Amino acid sequence: MGYSPNPQAASLRTSRSGLVGVLVPRLQDFVLATIYEGIEEAALEHGLSTFVTNSLDEPSAQRQRARMMIDRRVDGLIFGDAHLDHQVVDEVAARGVPVVLVSRRAGAHVSATTDDVLGGRLAGEHLVATGRTRPAIIAGQAFASTSIDRTQGALEAFEAAGIKVPASRVVHGPFDAAGGRAAAEQLLADGEVPDAIFATNDFAAIGALGALRDRGLHVPDDVALVGYNDTSLASEMLVPLTTIRSPMHQMGRRGVELLIELIAGRTPESVLLEPELVVRETA
Repeated sequence: MGYSPNPQAASLRTSRSGLVGVLVPRLQDFVLATIYEGIEEAALEHGLSTFVTNSLDEPSAQRQRARMMIDRRVDGLIFGDAHLDHQVVDEVAARGVPVVLVSRRAGAHVSATTDDVLGGRLAGEHLVATGRTRPAIIAGQAFASTSIDRTQGALEAFEAAGIKVPASRVVHGPFDAAGGRAAAEQLLADGEVPDAIFATNDFAAIGALGALRDRGLHVPDDVALVGYNDTSLASEMLVPLTTIRSPMHQMGRRGVELLIELIAGRTPESVLLEPELVVRETA
């Protein structure tokens, strides 16, 4: 008959918009883009529409973008950019807006994340098993649980093997290739070359690989290298990257399922997905 429902009119009748807002640091980030694909897929299956915006990991932008989404009468928000201090998320939740976190945990907010402590431990244990005794860590952003948890897990594995990692061997920086290169150059600046580097993000590992190459160091002969997430580039590199696989797509789907439960007035528990070590040629 050529009829199509008017979503605005329906939202007035049901007090629901059928919209879900999603905040990510940068949608160009492969990890967050993959998580968002899972979010969108699950949302469509449940008759929901999604829209996404970038916060660049800046609290002022997070507040502004969240306010914009709330003004559009979203049924709930999914944060992929939560900071450990969880101030912005707290402010949104205090307004009665259902909130779910993906990728990063923060406070007591409901989340769908990977067990990043376990993932870091798997990376550390693998490096220990290959005989490495002078490891370093490219830890990522200090305000993100992914950085802190993955680093913690690796340090626990090294400590269990009797290997103490000095604070100077743990370098924080952006979760991208440029950040990984800068962190690796900092680690190499004092002339003490580590025999292993665990980067808490695949792209940081790629940046580190470039810095090592420029110094004439070979992977894995001189320096073993492990990344995190198992992005599509990891297996296609000239030297395929050993990494920790994170179920990114599934994380997004589970985030939507948790949000639907919150919208319905239920109290779901956070979901912790299991990482997997993928051994290739860099370690």
